[in-house]
This record gives sequence, structure tokens and C-alpha cells, in this order.
Amino acid sequence: MDFLLLMFGALPLVGLLQALLYFANRGRRRNQSETLPPGPRPLPVIGNLLQLGSPPQRSLSDLASIHGPIMSLKLGSVTIVVISSAPMAQEILQNHDVSFSNRHIPESLTSFRHHELGLPWIPVSDPLWRNLRRICNAHLFAPKALDSNQHLRRRKIQELLAHVGKCSETGSSVDIGDAGFMASLNLLGKTILSMDLADPNSASAKEFKEIVWQIMVEVGKPNWADYFPVLKRMDLQGVKRRMTGYFERTFDVFDRIISDRLQVREVSGFVRKNDMLDTLLDLSEDKEEGMDPFLMKHLFWVSLNLYFYSFLVMKHLCRNGHESEVQ
Repeated sequence: MDFLLLMFGALPLVGLLQALLYFANRGRRRNQSETLPPGPRPLPVIGNLLQLGSPPQRSLSDLASIHGPIMSLKLGSVTIVVISSAPMAQEILQNHDVSFSNRHIPESLTSFRHHELGLPWIPVSDPLWRNLRRICNAHLFAPKALDSNQHLRRRKIQELLAHVGKCSETGSSVDIGDAGFMASLNLLGKTILSMDLADPNSASAKEFKEIVWQIMVEVGKPNWADYFPVLKRMDLQGVKRRMTGYFERTFDVFDRIISDRLQVREVSGFVRKNDMLDTLLDLSEDKEEGMDPFLMKHLFWVSLNLYFYSFLVMKHLCRNGHESEVQ
């Protein structure tokens, strides 16, 4: 609702900017329209934004039944192409994967140069992307590295089974989405930082979980700048400003964790934890690897946030499925 009120309130400004861009790019737009697949007719300025209801995937499915398995939409001033059939998706992902491998970068994720240093957002042709991919394959996700943390995965599964068994003995219900989410988040935290990220007794874990939740809420909000790039510098909704604050707080948590680990590593008799942090600290000592603390924090941020988000989705789906059964 706030997004719609802001959109219609600022329509005169957006309309003026769009008109200027219209006349400046007439030739390019004419050539582009000749090559785009069919789609619904866009409205002036806002395009097809009002045709995306809630949930948007259902609206896209309805539009695809009219315009075909491959169609183009205009979201503000941004043109997108929607693929909605399995054969067409297979053609794109298998035969033209390099051409379509780069992702659209939301304006909210450009803080702290995350779009330049975060692995999912770096263009695949960039040498940094290839270097980070090599580090992940050779050091972080290699079979030897995964085998060394096998005892952590086994311990977290045992804790999950113990929780389910205790609930069974007391006759309590088990929230499968919540239990799986907590176990998986702690498993990832142990693998990356050797700490439980869902531990209520840990100040760092509690702070990090609250920050990541705020980030997920922020990233999930519609942002004017994603649909009208001419408004990026204005930050009308304050998304960039708030995300910059979240990045600062998250990186402060990482700084404390990295600093504590460095101090422990200097103590005689130090025993390696063989987690991602130890591995990246080893690589940072080798100048040829191109790993530094700032890049390291971006890699942590990507790993934890994407995993956090995927399990929030799983938790949401489990809850919705349960509610559907009740109804």
C-alpha cells in the first residue's frame, strides 16, 4: 500500500523523466520493440506493474496463458522477458546459459559494493567471479572439506531428532518448518563460523539473526529504483540508506568474529576448527589467492543470507501447507 501511494504521488516527476528518456532513446527503443516477444500492452509510465497481483507468479501464469510461453513485460521503464514452459526454460538454461547467467541486481544490494564483490551478482566474465568460484570449488566445498565437517552435520541431526523425540514424549506438536530451519541455520553457522546462529544465549548470533531478518524484509519490498532506474540517486523510499546501515552492522559482527579468531590463532597450541573462516584466513595470508577481509565478509554475507532466505521460504511453505490442510 505504501508503495502504491508513493508511486501515484510521484507520478508527475516520473512521467517527466520518462518523457525525456522517451525522446532520447526513440531509435534504440524502436529496434528493441521489433525483437521482443509478444506481451500485454503496457500503460504509459508504469507499464504492466498493475497487472502483477499477489502472488505475482499466479498473475504471470494467467498472462502466459494469453500471450504464450515466452512474453515480454514492461515494469516501469524496465523490460523483462518471462519464460513459462519447461521446453523453453530447458533451451535457455542448457543451450544459452552463458548469455543468461548474469542476474538483475536490485538497488538494495548495491550498498558496500556488494554487487561488485558478492559472488551471486558478479558477471560470470569477471576475473573475480572466476577466482571466487575456484576458491569455493577447491577449498570450501571440496569433498575433503565437507568430510572434515561431517561430525558437525551428524551432531545437528542428532539434536533435531532429540528435539522431536522430546516433543513426542510430552505430546507437544512439532513445527517442522521451524525445527528444520533452526537445525539447518545452526549447521551452516557451525560450518562457516563454528557457532550456532540460532543460539538465544549468544549475543552475536542473536544480533546477526535480527539484522538478517530486517534485510530480508527490506529486500522483499518493492523498490521504485528497480523499476525506474532514473530514480536511483534519489532513494525516495530510503531503501539504500537502511540497507547501508544493515550492511555496516552485519560487517561489524563479522569483524568481531574474525578478530576473535585471529587472536585465538596466535595462541600457542591453537587447534584449527577447519571451518570456512579458518580456510579463508589461510588464503588471506597467501597474496596470490586474492582474498582479503573485506571480500571475505561479502562471501560470508552471501552464504548466510541466501541460506537464511531459502529456509524462511521453506518455513513459510510448511506453515501455509499446514493451514491449507486445516482449512
